[in-house]
Formats: sequence, structure tokens, C-alpha cells
Amino acid sequence: MSSLSITLIQSNLHWENKEANLSMFAERIHNQQAKLELVVLPEMFSTGFSMNAAAMAETMDGPTIQWMKLLAAEKKIILTGSLIIEEHGNYYNRLIWMLPNGSFAFYDKRHLFAYAGEDKIYQPGKKRLIASAKGFKINLQICYDLRFPVWARQSDSSFEQVNIAPAERKNKGVEYDLLIYVANWPERRNLAWKTLLQARAIENQCYVVGVNRVGNDGNNIYHSGDSMIINPMGEVIYTKAHEEDTATTLIEKSVLQQTRDRLPFLNDADDFLIQT
Repeated sequence: MSSLSITLIQSNLHWENKEANLSMFAERIHNQQAKLELVVLPEMFSTGFSMNAAAMAETMDGPTIQWMKLLAAEKKIILTGSLIIEEHGNYYNRLIWMLPNGSFAFYDKRHLFAYAGEDKIYQPGKKRLIASAKGFKINLQICYDLRFPVWARQSDSSFEQVNIAPAERKNKGVEYDLLIYVANWPERRNLAWKTLLQARAIENQCYVVGVNRVGNDGNNIYHSGDSMIINPMGEVIYTKAHEEDTATTLIEKSVLQQTRDRLPFLNDADDFLIQT
């Protein structure tokens, strides 16, 4: 069975200062001695969680995408995190999944944080992105998406067409193995962050990775980090609060399989269809 090395970078962010943020993340990645395979950065890693999209947005061939391409190629890693993108006159909080060969995929944040006015500036995404790396299927989501469990729920399109009896469902409801959330989640609501990350792991029988920032943003909102890696039983295998940290953890496909074989709860899941 395969394994995957995941490196989380929990950092303070320089408010709306792309050059400083990209330089900082590049230095942290270059300084790592551990084997790097998948490196995960926070939400809006180049700017902080800014509503100043008109000034901060880039195109898909802009400097931050080019930075990701060069760094992924140089270090032979997969690099992911979200940034502000302008496309056809619209703005998106867009997560980029950058491969070492320069090809990439993206996910636009589905659930926009109306409490902060994000929905007034950015356009919502309509499709999930499930990527793959070393035999792991990976569901990529952003911050506020965490509060909406249906968007992350394991599913199988065959259930939409055929009424499959529970006894016949073994592993058929498993769509992915790892769920990643990149975030700028404030400390004042960190109980929800920590609780929901564990809930998503338990209910979907998957690894969950949450990468959050630390420090005060440009609106003087404090972030405590609390980045986490959680196993399919909901047990926290890494977390860090209040401090900048770069951590690398190996996740194992065999742990997933043992959990799902021993406790085949996904076989009894409800059928559903998401309409966007």
C-alpha cells in the first residue's frame, strides 16, 4: 500500500503584500530537510483574506501562478493553496493544484463567507475538485466549505441511478481518501474549526488536513492556526496553535483500508445528488 508525505505551512501572512508572502513561503520550502511530496499553503496565501479583489487579483498566467510552477518544478513537489483570480471580469477565491510538470487543476470556493461580504465580491464555484497523488484521491476545499458537510460527503454517482443494497456496496461509496481545507479561520471560532475537521474525518472515513494561518490580518482579526492532520478514526496526529510551523507527516493508505474494512459504515450511507 502507498504512502504520501504532506507538508503543512502554518504562517503569519503579510497583508496584501504578494512579494513578501511568496518570498517567505519559498524560503520555508527551500529550508525543509524532510522529503517533500505535497506542500499545502493557507487560503489566499499571497495576500491574506482580502476583499480588495480589484487591486489584488491576478490572471491565470499571472506572477503567483508562475511562482507556483517554478517552485513545484524546482522542488519536484505538488503545491496547493488558494489565491485571488480574475477571469472574464469576475473574481474567484481559487485553489490551485500545481504539479511538478507545470500542469494544474483548480477549485473555486463554493461557499462564500457572507458574514465578511465575500459573496458580494467573489463568484462561487460549482464543481468539486478531486485530484490524485500516489494512489490517494484528494478532495480539495476552502475554509467556510468546512461548515457544509454535504459538499464534502463521500458519494458514488452510481447511487444516483441504481438502488444498490447495503450488502452490495462494499467500498462503492468511497470517492476520495484525503480531504484538505486551506483556510483563514479566526481564533474566535476555532472550536468550530477543530470540531468540524474531526467530524469530517469520522463521517467520511478519510484523512483530513486543515491548514490555517496565524497572527492578525489587515482587519486586526487574530488567527490561532490550529492546523491539523487527522486520521480516518478522527484522531489528531498533528496540530499546532498560535505559532508559525512547518510540519511534514506521512499518511498511509493501509490505515484507510483497515479502517474501512473493519468499520464499513460508508456502505450504509444515504444516497443523494448535489444540485448546483
